[in-house]
Amino acid sequence: MQITISSNSIIIEGNIKTVHDYQEIKSVTDSLIQEHRKIKIIIKDSLSITSSIIGYFNKIVLRDSIDLSMEVGNIQLVNLLDDLNLTSIFKVKKV
Repeated sequence: MQITISSNSIIIEGNIKTVHDYQEIKSVTDSLIQEHRKIKIIIKDSLSITSSIIGYFNKIVLRDSIDLSMEVGNIQLVNLLDDLNLTSIFKVKKV
């Protein structure tokens, strides 16, 4: 997995699957929300997302009132987020 930051966007390439991936995404997101209340997460090609990342994103949206949106490149991940009723919470768009 590789992360790139651009303004208020986090671009993730590769599969998200390990605890280290979660820690890296959380660390980058934590630093970004210090400056921005609106964050865009671009997940280019991951097939899935870990439950810890889902829980973390849920927390920052619902408790910290961060305006989070997601652009997802893989239809399987879009369907997973939809099955979990997270499409509206995370403002998921297929790209």
